[in-house]
Amino acid sequence: MMSSLPLPGHASRPRVEGDREREILEAALAVLSEVGYDRLTMDAVAKRAKASKATLYRRWEAKVSLVIDALLLQKPAPATPDTGSFRDDLIAAYCGPEGMIQPQALAIFSSVLTAIQRDPEFAAEFRTKVIGPKVAVSHEIYERAKARGEIRADIEVDLFAPALAGICLHRAFMLGEIPDQELVSRIIDQLIVPAATNHRS
Repeated sequence: MMSSLPLPGHASRPRVEGDREREILEAALAVLSEVGYDRLTMDAVAKRAKASKATLYRRWEAKVSLVIDALLLQKPAPATPDTGSFRDDLIAAYCGPEGMIQPQALAIFSSVLTAIQRDPEFAAEFRTKVIGPKVAVSHEIYERAKARGEIRADIEVDLFAPALAGICLHRAFMLGEIPDQELVSRIIDQLIVPAATNHRS
């Protein structure tokens, strides 16, 4: 008769979830902001979270998945607004609590820039799971505005939609100016909306 006891390492192991999962992800963000992705280790995160390394491996196979989940906890994609106005949709998406105005988000993003270039696995996961949903929100805002006839029909959304984030990141990393709500609003009102609604003659 075969034993019904679970095998060691089998799926019956307790999962890390709820408040404990959040504590570990917050510990990962803290380590990431201090040492960067390259020097982050599961051991360091476990120590910061006061957990065993085995506890982390019950939930995450490697640091790639751990860091991606931590980044998603820190800055999830904003909900897609539907105000009926292109300008107001941009304001709602990028000037609210989940917008691009959090200094900590910029600090942590700077720590993963090197990893994006050096680690193809991390880069692929980051672009798919962290950037992808945010791009989808932006695309929906632009496509709905085009469908309403509110912005130019000839706009290439893939080229145009990243402009707001690009301007904000340039000011943050090159000029040392953290984008706050007022700055993002000015960029939208003085650059993005006029460029998108300036129909060619």
